[in-house]
Amino acid sequence: MSFLLYFAYFVAGQVALTLALYMLSFLVPKAAFAARSLAAYMALVVTASSGVFISIAMRIAGCGQSAQWATGRLFKFLMTVATGITFEIEDPDKHLDTVRPAVFVGNHQTELDVLMLGSMFPKYCAVTAKKSLKSWPFLGWFMTLSGTVFIDRKNTNDARAAMAKAATEMKQLKQSVYMFPEGTRSYSKEPTLLPFKKGAFHLAVQAGVPIVPVVVANYSHVLYVKSFIFNAGKIPVKVLDPIPTAGLTSVDVDELTRSTREVMLKELVALSSKAQKRPMAMPASNGGDGVVKASGAVATIS
Repeated sequence: MSFLLYFAYFVAGQVALTLALYMLSFLVPKAAFAARSLAAYMALVVTASSGVFISIAMRIAGCGQSAQWATGRLFKFLMTVATGITFEIEDPDKHLDTVRPAVFVGNHQTELDVLMLGSMFPKYCAVTAKKSLKSWPFLGWFMTLSGTVFIDRKNTNDARAAMAKAATEMKQLKQSVYMFPEGTRSYSKEPTLLPFKKGAFHLAVQAGVPIVPVVVANYSHVLYVKSFIFNAGKIPVKVLDPIPTAGLTSVDVDELTRSTREVMLKELVALSSKAQKRPMAMPASNGGDGVVKASGAVATIS
């Protein structure tokens, strides 16, 4: 009981501090960055804590594959209330509901992409995440219980085993996977993509499932950490047509990765220009094809 009481005091204190920072932002605009950052952090803590119980309950009910979908929708609601930020999903052909299993791939800008996932995450889908998150209180517990595919990027054998397990589950359980092929956040002010790693594309080829690109407009006008900008706003997200992988082999992965990145980059520039209401140019290629080069032993899923 004492723990719950202390936790209640902690939450009440955080809420009071957040409200005070929001009020201060009318005089000091930069205070809005601190206010929304704190509000987002609290929303994540509450969601991750609730997600533990949601995952357990949904496993008991026999629908544990949708635990991340249900928890994500809770986070979407809390973040809308706490920060005024929403992601608007454009999926005219209902690919999120009808294409299963699939490897969903999306661009990765900032920590706010967690909210993007909460807004668009399809049922019967799991994310991949770095293995270090597994030990985090609440968030790690929730991710473990809800079927996250953890990957140790420093251990090639561990990463390959995790991806091979994911491919098997995709076939047997019709479980989709969402991945960020850039591998890390770009924090870019202009619409651009980092070079793509090939793991997601090897996984799709091995499992024989389509790639479904998901493009989020550049939202540096809403969140840009380097300038302490964190505003309320609406951010468009577009689900592109599935890219089939039937008949492809590991030999085709480089071209599949390159062509997918090219399609996503063109849509990213167009979507960002529309969202920010200003013309935007395609970023320079710098002479590469946008694909991270790796040896077959590292890139191939065994």
